[in-house]
Amino acid sequence: MAHLHAVPSGPDDDDVHVVDGEGSEAGEAGDTTPAPEPGDVGEPADDLDEEPVEERRYPSTIGGAFYLSILVVSCVAIVIAARSDWRLGVQILGGALGVGALLRLMLAPKDAGMLAVRNRFLDAALLGGLGIALLVLAASIPNMPS
Repeated sequence: MAHLHAVPSGPDDDDVHVVDGEGSEAGEAGDTTPAPEPGDVGEPADDLDEEPVEERRYPSTIGGAFYLSILVVSCVAIVIAARSDWRLGVQILGGALGVGALLRLMLAPKDAGMLAVRNRFLDAALLGGLGIALLVLAASIPNMPS
């Protein structure tokens, strides 16, 4: 099988001829394959007549919506902890993780969305354990004198 090479036809590099490995231009007599058009990448797709699928901009499951809401609450809690009352921010974050653990246990696997990462009970144990740990730490650390 001959290899095709692009060869400039003159000083104007816009005109490029496709030449096979034997020096003759592709598409000459005896060559049964048509010369590739500029921009051709390969075989045309079979589904060109289908309409393009519109990209979704919303969660497809109720678990995805809960995940986004827990994510927003967690971000707000981190901002509160960083800017004002750290104890309140950590408590809100621990509560959000606890709610995420409960939701992961209650929702069916097909509805869990982004809350489902691993096994249901492992997800709930990790979220709940971290939430409880944050709540306990926020309650047990004593206030420092000013």
